[in-house]
Amino acid sequence: MKKKWGISLLIILLLLGGTGAYILQQNSFDMVQQAVEMDTPQGKLTGVLTLPEKYSGKVGLVLFIHGDGPIDATHDDGYKPLWERLAALGYASLSLDKRGIGGSEGNWLDQSMDDRVEEAQQALAWARQQPAIDVNRIGVWGASQAGWVIPKLAGKEQLAFSILVSPAINWLTQGEYNTRSQMAKEGRSFNEIEQKVIDDNRIKDLLKAGSSYDEYRSAAGQKHAMSRERWTFVSQNYTADATNDIANFSSPVLLILGDQDINVDVKETEKVYREHVSPSELLRVKVLSDTEHSMLSTSTADSPTRALLISLFAPRSITAKGYMDEITDFLQNVQPIQEIQP
Repeated sequence: MKKKWGISLLIILLLLGGTGAYILQQNSFDMVQQAVEMDTPQGKLTGVLTLPEKYSGKVGLVLFIHGDGPIDATHDDGYKPLWERLAALGYASLSLDKRGIGGSEGNWLDQSMDDRVEEAQQALAWARQQPAIDVNRIGVWGASQAGWVIPKLAGKEQLAFSILVSPAINWLTQGEYNTRSQMAKEGRSFNEIEQKVIDDNRIKDLLKAGSSYDEYRSAAGQKHAMSRERWTFVSQNYTADATNDIANFSSPVLLILGDQDINVDVKETEKVYREHVSPSELLRVKVLSDTEHSMLSTSTADSPTRALLISLFAPRSITAKGYMDEITDFLQNVQPIQEIQP
């Protein structure tokens, strides 16, 4: 919906002349985008490879791993300001359309977290074959649900670095935290919140029992039931827990959290990462103030109009203050794999 409103407003502003030209200039980024396509046993994957406009030698690469939902390669253009910043640092960015989105074949709702790990490995294998890419400077960026993918991936691939934004630890506890936080924000009463948690726990019991979709829909009520496809997705992934996999990291990790995140319990996430990343010097944690799950300031996240206007007139300022600077400083201190290995 936001993108549709953005396109409509952009058309109107273009008709106004100078204002429209300003918007076009603000949304032109200093980088080169290339459409990519790769064949996999599970079907074709499509996406975007972004490179610096000018570079000599080879460049590093950041593989983007999406959070939940039907996300395209650019995340409705939301990734582009960060891609530009990465290009200025000498990094390419590789991002794929989720399966069933854009030109990618399949259905992302059919995937388990292990399937997503395999897909990331396929993307890394493709990237290592590209002549412009320095294979010793390949790392990953991932948000939210990617927090169950990247730690697993780190146990299977040599990564130069990992950047995790707003990752949860445990699927089920994260869901309850989100329910309680969202309802509290809406001003719901204690009794309303507790009743909702009780209702959700009944659904968890159905998941644990391997219940069918029809059994679930009967219990949840047709009005409130998720789709059959979503139930299949949740059934495959509700046991996800990153705790043990976090020990897989063997290269620098940047964990970025927002102190106003109502989706993820950031205190739990930080605690578990500090306990399980070893040696501790590999981990860098940044908690941004007045920042929510998507790395927007709360004032921006709570105002669709404000978010839209910023995305049109000042897209490089859409994320919370300090977010991209933290990534910049982190990457400037990352060493290539061959230099950090003993």
